Amino acid sequence: MDEGRVTNATRNIFFGMILKVYQILLPFFMRTAIMYFMGIKYLGLNGLFSSILLVLNMAELGVGSAMVYSMYEPIIRQDKQEICALLKLYRKYYRIIGGIIAVVGTIVLPFVPHLIAKNAVDEVPSDVNVYIIYLLNLACTVVSYWLFAYRGSLLTAHQRDDITSKVSLITNTFQYVGQFLVVIVFKSYYLYLIVSFLTQVLTNIVVAYFSMKKYPEYKPEGELSPDTVKSINQRIKDLFTSRLGMVMVMSMDSIVISIFMGLTPLAIYNNYYYIVKSVITLLQVIYVSCTAGIGNSIILESEEKNYNDMKKFTFIVAWLVGICCCCLLCLLHPFMILWAGGENTLGILIDICFTVYFFVDQMNLVLHTYKNAAGIWHEDRFRPLATSFTNLILNIILVQFFGIYGVLIASVVSVSCVGMPWILHNIFKTMFKRSKKEYVLRLFLYAFITIIACTICYFACSFVTGAGIGTIVIRLLICAVLSNIIFLLFYSRLKEFGEAKDIVNRIVNRFVKKSA
Repeated sequence: MDEGRVTNATRNIFFGMILKVYQILLPFFMRTAIMYFMGIKYLGLNGLFSSILLVLNMAELGVGSAMVYSMYEPIIRQDKQEICALLKLYRKYYRIIGGIIAVVGTIVLPFVPHLIAKNAVDEVPSDVNVYIIYLLNLACTVVSYWLFAYRGSLLTAHQRDDITSKVSLITNTFQYVGQFLVVIVFKSYYLYLIVSFLTQVLTNIVVAYFSMKKYPEYKPEGELSPDTVKSINQRIKDLFTSRLGMVMVMSMDSIVISIFMGLTPLAIYNNYYYIVKSVITLLQVIYVSCTAGIGNSIILESEEKNYNDMKKFTFIVAWLVGICCCCLLCLLHPFMILWAGGENTLGILIDICFTVYFFVDQMNLVLHTYKNAAGIWHEDRFRPLATSFTNLILNIILVQFFGIYGVLIASVVSVSCVGMPWILHNIFKTMFKRSKKEYVLRLFLYAFITIIACTICYFACSFVTGAGIGTIVIRLLICAVLSNIIFLLFYSRLKEFGEAKDIVNRIVNRFVKKSA
């Protein structure tokens, strides 16, 4: 079973990475086209409405995670009847969710203009109506729930996210080609959003088709026992607070910047955030691809093995995240100058803030992966609210004194001082029933070594000046080589190093055999 989990996770990571690289590069070109052919204010609008709709997506309540988790055991037991009944319940819930988002979204419509700073109202492009733009975005969100969304849960629960990745590669091609032509030829933001809507419809239909083709025996029919439905509903209730907390942390930053600073500062912030988020998205493939396998292991394996696996997983992520931190610190500023121009960039302090934010976010995601795989939602139900509330209060206070920097500081403080200690306590109390001291010391060690690596890499890259492509390539090579040497020197004596090396060797050998 362990080999099967590694195989599925490896396949999902491989195809997921291809998709994510694709989904990063093409939107990057789209942002560039919008910035240069239509204006940076359109990027500000896009960021604002994305954040608003993220808030409306709270109606999802974590139904998807709860339903996928509920499928793990029936799949292991090959209980076709229960899986079909789960699909039926999932379809019902998603139809309700789509309706709630449509109704609440319509109620919010009159308040949309008030989410832009009063002294920045003239930043709204004259050729667009914010109400129409908002409704087009809302329609795209609603249809994503109403059109066969429940079928995708089968692929995720069976660790076949690679199928969804392949479908998205094709449908996204149509989307980006269409949007690029719209921006270049018509310069119409309305048409740009209509293309997004049509692509969402196509993606849902095609994913549902392959899900039915791969698992034709599963249809939305039958009824679950009252106790099972009650258990699922309890998970959803517990997940709601997690969903609420995640949404507030992810969306309130942009909304606060828009309210207090306006669309142009928001667009500049989102340009930086887009680059950092692109790296986060790539690494997120690892978490998503491993979650089902971790959940399977938690059910079948011993507590000791799962704890050791968590330490190995954390070590691998810390190594990868450390390399990324070095690259972000040394490459972000010259890249932003090259891409957006000097007038749309900020100083080195923003690079440091985003690098710290990135590291804290990734270590937090490791813990979230285990929490979700183990279904520790009830015990963790109050933590997301406390974290998000702290973040919101700090956002409102610090943005008025430090601007964009204050928003990032608020996120780092709320997650590292409230969220992470709390979720660590819940995981170790529920899953491992042991002291978390050893694991916490490891996290501090990884943070300390990452700071050393970043400092050395930044000093080495300071001798390579300029903002051209050559500068970026040379700095990238310095960071990639130097950071790995530093980590090898510090980590080679750790037990996790040898175990992680064995995992990497197994994955490499498997690819070599397949390609031979």
